[in-house]
Amino acid sequence: MYCTLIICTFKRAGSLSNLLHSIAQQTLYPDEILVVDGSPDDETEKMIRANDFKNLTYFSVPPHLRGLTRQRNFGIDNISAKAQIVAFLDDDTVLMPDYFEQMNRTFEMHPDVSGVGGIALNENAWEEAPEGKIYNSKKFYCFDGHVYKESQRNVVRNYLGLASNLGPGKMPLFSHGRTCGFPITGRVYDADLLIGMSFAFRSEVVRAIRFSPYFEGYGLYEDADFSIRALRFGRNVIDTRLQLRHFHHPSGRPNHYRYGRMVVRNGYYVWRVRNPKPSFKARIKWHLITLLLAAIRLSNVLSGPEREAALKESAGRFAAWIQLTYNRPQRND
Repeated sequence: MYCTLIICTFKRAGSLSNLLHSIAQQTLYPDEILVVDGSPDDETEKMIRANDFKNLTYFSVPPHLRGLTRQRNFGIDNISAKAQIVAFLDDDTVLMPDYFEQMNRTFEMHPDVSGVGGIALNENAWEEAPEGKIYNSKKFYCFDGHVYKESQRNVVRNYLGLASNLGPGKMPLFSHGRTCGFPITGRVYDADLLIGMSFAFRSEVVRAIRFSPYFEGYGLYEDADFSIRALRFGRNVIDTRLQLRHFHHPSGRPNHYRYGRMVVRNGYYVWRVRNPKPSFKARIKWHLITLLLAAIRLSNVLSGPEREAALKESAGRFAAWIQLTYNRPQRND
């Protein structure tokens, strides 16, 4: 299947170089690579010109087209008419050698699948569960013969009866799903939400829905929004054989207060895309969990290693929650 890869980047020439060299080692090479660069300097362009990456087209976009959402849509506007699969990767990832071969195989074997996501090996905290061992369900989550140690916030949610009632990758009616990902079993799992560091869709999906302008700028949860809207074309799945490593580069991220605001405000937006008319019970749960998570983040001021960051982020969360009483985000797609 003809595969177009879109990589959006901003002042990360070194990280992008590592990714492109891992693509060069692929057992199945993409038919088209579009690098959409929002950098104000020419370091990324110099790096690309110093190498000979096959099938690569480089675009440097002007300031009004910078930002992940705008750059992704710019890439979509420039894909080949022959594209059957459109893949997206974060510029700070490195792929396993069979990444694109496995992606192609998954789409071919599952004609009802519209979107496929991968697994970051260095972020996967699942372990095989010894047969017969019993775990405290409030502190550990068991799934498909594997076990995951719950984070502090999920332990609290478990004890308060506010945990998700669905499996990994699924969004419950009150949002706030499980963030544990999937164990590496070699299987394919259905999911509502795919992660933007590593996902791909059939070309008819990206041509039809594009990325929402609501998330222009630093688009936290833009991948969740796109994944949810893609479900009307078919299934979304996580293929645990689709593997890479993700090295979160610190540049290009917003300040902690703004990030906290986006966690709440963008989270509300995505919840209402998935569940436009939530029940009273779902509404209460969403708000309770939102306040609980903000309070837990605030508690990190007393015990966490980055106390100033925790204070600013929690302030942003509480401010955004209060703002929802008189200014709720509206769909813009």
